[in-house]
Amino acid sequence: MDMRILKCTVNGSQVQVGFDPRESLLDTLRNRPNLTSVKRGCEVGECGACTVLIDGIATDSCLYLTEWAQGKTILTTEGLQAPDGTLNPVQQAFIDEFAVQCGFCIPGIIMSAVAMLNTGKTYTRDEIRKELSGHLCRCTGYENIVNAVEKAVDAVHNVAGATE
Repeated sequence: MDMRILKCTVNGSQVQVGFDPRESLLDTLRNRPNLTSVKRGCEVGECGACTVLIDGIATDSCLYLTEWAQGKTILTTEGLQAPDGTLNPVQQAFIDEFAVQCGFCIPGIIMSAVAMLNTGKTYTRDEIRKELSGHLCRCTGYENIVNAVEKAVDAVHNVAGATE
């Protein structure tokens, strides 16, 4: 088997891991650094459970070959928490709004929400729904998820407005 070495940044740390050139980033992230928030769902890019940020862009890691991640910056939910344990505003909003049930789909949804926050844009509820439309959740009616994203956007904008 032809093994290669992935050199990239994952959750703020430089990593070097071996991988099979046919391997998806989903498999590499789950099997090497054991980042279990990256979930295996549909494996065809339809459910969003495997969403990570690659250079700030929400990406279905099941459709992304590991080789393509050379030199990239990858962020998973494990990388959102501050060193002191403080949760990211999106994570906290999901807790505050009771937007988590079984939790299987939530890491991917949180990563898409973080990507939305990073744009600096204010989203309407319809825009939030559209941005999250690539995620499937069997447990919720999505209302609390939309509430959580809206709350996180407002919180980040209020903090940014206060510091300007």
